[in-house]
Amino acid sequence: MKLLWVLLLVAVCLNAEKVEVVADKFFADEKKQISVFSGHVVVTKGSDKLVANKVIIDFDKNRQPLKYTAIGDAKVNMTLNDKKYYGEAETMTYNPIKSQYTLLKKAFLHEMTTDKKVYGDRIWVDQMSGKYEVNSNGNKPVKFIFEVEDKKKKESKK
Repeated sequence: MKLLWVLLLVAVCLNAEKVEVVADKFFADEKKQISVFSGHVVVTKGSDKLVANKVIIDFDKNRQPLKYTAIGDAKVNMTLNDKKYYGEAETMTYNPIKSQYTLLKKAFLHEMTTDKKVYGDRIWVDQMSGKYEVNSNGNKPVKFIFEVEDKKKKESKK
């Protein structure tokens, strides 16, 4: 019965928007206020989708999610200011209260429409403000790739 209760809780939390978690295994610790999903984990909230080997959800005393931590081959499809993004990292956290993602270790973020790509060790994304920040650990630089329209080629085609 507790398993059913926790699954229902996850499904209705997070600003009353439906959250669905599918995984091979599930574990909950009522005292620590965490739920652990492992094996082919898929978390869906609206148009956002998080996939990883393991996802830990931390809850507050009112059983509302405080943080999602995705571990192992974490991937996300998210919307930021009406633009679609795809991200990858070894570890990823999501703060549902602030609508912020943090991608850690071998982090990559791709804005799909304009084909902008950023790479770094830490990528922080704020869905509410539309801001993101990329940092490097010093071993490799931050990399930003984007396309620029060549006006000379465009004018020569006329």
